[in-house]
Order: sequence, then structure tokens, then C-alpha cells
Amino acid sequence: MISPEFFFRALKEERINFFSGVPDSLLKNICAYITDNTIDKNHIIAANEGNALSLGIGYHLATNELPLVYMQNSGLGNIVNPLLSLADTDVYAIPMLLMIGWRGEPNVKDEPQHKKQGRITIELLESMGIKYQMLSSNTNNAEAEKIVQEAVSYAQKNNTPYALVVRKGSFETYKLKSDTKGDFPLLREQAIKLIVDRLSEKDIVVATTGVTSRELFEYREVLGQGHEKDFLTVGGMGHANQIALGIALQKPDRQVFCFDGDGAMLMHMGSLAINANTRCSNFKHIIFNNGAHDSVGGQPTVAYKIDVEAIANAVGYDKVLQANNEYEIKNSLKELQQFNGMVLLEIRVNKGFRSDLGRPTTTPLENKKALMDFVR
Repeated sequence: MISPEFFFRALKEERINFFSGVPDSLLKNICAYITDNTIDKNHIIAANEGNALSLGIGYHLATNELPLVYMQNSGLGNIVNPLLSLADTDVYAIPMLLMIGWRGEPNVKDEPQHKKQGRITIELLESMGIKYQMLSSNTNNAEAEKIVQEAVSYAQKNNTPYALVVRKGSFETYKLKSDTKGDFPLLREQAIKLIVDRLSEKDIVVATTGVTSRELFEYREVLGQGHEKDFLTVGGMGHANQIALGIALQKPDRQVFCFDGDGAMLMHMGSLAINANTRCSNFKHIIFNNGAHDSVGGQPTVAYKIDVEAIANAVGYDKVLQANNEYEIKNSLKELQQFNGMVLLEIRVNKGFRSDLGRPTTTPLENKKALMDFVR
């Protein structure tokens, strides 16, 4: 395994001083070390991976130095366009390091949403002409240092991106020290329970990727209920609210709730403007804001620092509500359910979730079929 401290020093020795990306569970230890040991302007946790790559391009244009852009392999889809249409040697020829967590690696147990992306990760890099090397649990510090040196040398010499593909367990444990936590009375799971208890029998729920969907699934289990009312958006971070909108537009006689997250909302914030301007009156948008990428290591988002209410009002939501405790959630939910128009409820909660939280025991295809039968 590789020491995050040693790896960070190896990067610095090669003049890698700028970092941007979207957190991933396989990278959480090295990302935590980067967060604790890099000044703010040189480490930007981006809204999405394409933004991170573009920040890296800007850094290179300003300094002639190499950035490091990190992501889960699911984020490769978000960087294909800027990678090939901007950074590629046929266009602006931007040298950089890409650090990619390899979820869904073949023959390594993982969740179903990672399987296809895992199978094609290497093929995709090769198709794009991106040279790469692997880091794994068998890679020691000296080997990692050599890989970094070779990667930087190749990227500089050929003015091209170079990928470090990170397998599960590559980095030793490192706990984030500069941890920002909210001061709110509830966790997201508690807020979810308050809402689920007040839904009607016909209501449809679309839950965002990660822990939110897991908490919803487990609470249905606790209640002895089925899962046909819920669509668990197990992949495609940032797209749950558009899935919910697509259902709501076609089923105007049903209330459709989106259980969204702050990181997901930030990743594709333009969807807020689209939602608002459809004038869809049965779409109920709920954002659980805990200021963190909770599912992949707790790296911070900027969501505690921005005014979600003002943003939603500005793009055209008819009503925007905010709640921070049980009393406010209950009152806001009642108002939201009775309101005939585009409505958004931001619930501020503390980050964190139970260590014994389970995962869905149904497959995505089973989830899809059950929901479609319920909707019909």
C-alpha cells in the first residue's frame, strides 16, 4: 500500500501543486491528505469532473505546470468532451495527470452500477489515446514514486494527459483533519424518515445516488413496506431530479418527490432552471444539504456556503422552503404537498451515516420493473 503523505510528497517533487476533482471512495485517503495540505486556491473540489479538468487546463495555461485531476471512473463520461476537444494533442495539447478510482474492476466485488464502467475503463482510456499506469494494494512507496516520475515525464514530453488508475486498497488510511461539520439537530436519515412517514400511498420517490438511496431502501425495510414506490438512482450522480421531472410531467395526477443531495445538485445545477421553467406542478424537489460528498469520504461541498433558496427563486421555482429541524420539516412538507406549482425544499442536516447501513437487496432491473408497475 501507498502512504498518502509519501505519494503527496512525490507529486510535489515533480512540481504537481494544483489539484481538482470530484471525490471517490477509492481515493478518499489521498484526497483527504491533499485537502489538509494544500492551500485553497490550489485544491478545488469541482462541481463535476469536466469542470475539474477545465480548471486544470486553466492552471496549466497560467503557470505552464501540470495539474492533477482526480475522479471515480464513472466521471470519465463527464470529461470525454473537454479531454478530447480541448486537452488532446490534436487541439491544445495540455499535459496533466488524471487520477482515476477504478470502481467495478473485473473480478472485484462492487455494486451493479459500477460493473459496465469498470469493464470498459481501460478500453476507454486506450480508445482516447490516454497512456496509463496502475496503482494497487501491492504498490509500495518506491514503486509509486517511480510511476509518478514516469507519468509526469511522459505528460511533459508529449504535452498530453496521463492517467494513474487506482485500484481498491491502494492507499493507506488517512483521516481528514480539516473536517467541516454542520450544527444541525438531524442527520439525513432522520429527515428521510420524517418525510416517508408523511407520503401518501400513490406518491412516487426518486432518490439520488449513494447513501440517500440506501437510507430510503432500509427504512422501507424497517416499515415492512415494498420498494415499488421508489426509484433508486444508484448511478448517474446529479441526474435524479431530471428523472423525477420526466416522471412527473407524464403523470400529472401523482406527486413525484425527488430526494436530492447537495453534491448532486451542484454537479448539474443547470437542471434547476429547467425544472422551474417546465411549470410542472406535481414535482416536489427536496434537497438534503449536509455540505459534503457523504457517500465517498465526506469531502466538503460548497453547499453550506451558498444560498440555495436564492438560487432556486432566481431560476423560477414558484415556492422555495427551508427547514433545519423536525418541526420545520413537518410544516414545510405539509406546505409543499398542498402547493400547486414548482416547489423546492432545502433541508440542512449534519453529514454522516450509520456504519451498519445496508445496501439495496433488489437489483436495478427489479427496481425498475416494480416502479413501472406501480406508476401504471
